Amino acid sequence: MTALICGSYAFDTIMVFPDHFKNHILPDKVHMLNVSFLVPEMRREFGGCAGNIAYNLQLLGGSCLPMATVGKDFASYAAWMDQCGISRRHIKVIDHSYTGQAYITTDQADNQITAFHPGAMTWSHENKVGDAQGVTVGIVSPDGRDGMIEHARQFHEHGIPFLFDPGQGLPMFGKDDLLAFLDQASWLAVNDYEAQLLQQRTGLSPHEMAQRVDAVIITRGAKGSQIYAGGHELNIPPVAVSAIADPTGCGDAYRAGLLYGLMHGLGWEVTGRIASLLGAIKIEHHGTQNHRFTQREFEQRYRMAFGSTLSLG
Repeated sequence: MTALICGSYAFDTIMVFPDHFKNHILPDKVHMLNVSFLVPEMRREFGGCAGNIAYNLQLLGGSCLPMATVGKDFASYAAWMDQCGISRRHIKVIDHSYTGQAYITTDQADNQITAFHPGAMTWSHENKVGDAQGVTVGIVSPDGRDGMIEHARQFHEHGIPFLFDPGQGLPMFGKDDLLAFLDQASWLAVNDYEAQLLQQRTGLSPHEMAQRVDAVIITRGAKGSQIYAGGHELNIPPVAVSAIADPTGCGDAYRAGLLYGLMHGLGWEVTGRIASLLGAIKIEHHGTQNHRFTQREFEQRYRMAFGSTLSLG
């Protein structure tokens, strides 16, 4: 069983401003804003939704094929993928573009100012789902607009069940686009904010969305998550964490857990708990691909968190 992971690859440049933005932005001058922040702390991380999902699924022992378009500056990320044992078979390099770039400045109150350059994501539609062999399940995660539309359509045409994860790409789509995604997808995964936005744009409640797909999964951060499937609502508890280091990428980790459960037919309760635990492990570490665990360590923590056994593999 192999998951085709369609989505973005990006470099995340994260800078920390050792003060508060509010102390340097004059409210009566926002119409002519011109500010500069000294950021003595900076780190560059490997990111992007497809990259993060593939990394987490690989840790669990799941077989994955990421599909994405990247730029001429991808060499260091490619070496990281090779080191992690993640296939680059369907990673297409766009020679005249840069890989997606996120520049994030965070202040001491955890406020963020972010600039995102999509770069090579713009050409994601040049990748074709049909080019991947042996795929049993897929995901359409945030990517270039045309790519998300085309990959959803191609999954549907090839009869491959897929998880639709609009994420931060959701504002790019209107009502008709979103209804088409729901009609093509097998499952929908959103956070609570995205669920509200999706409800506003489609006019559908989570229960009504669940009538169009096999399941709707809504994550609610520290409150856990909810899964609407088969006419029932299942509450997945959160997992206690040792520290909240960095929430970036937790949603991607959660979705990797969903894919693992779907690939192995584990049922929604176990699948949701695997996803919840993955998100908890991620939030304890800075960056989106810096956490590590063995399958045995994951099984042990699952037993501690939920009081039941789990066997990966």
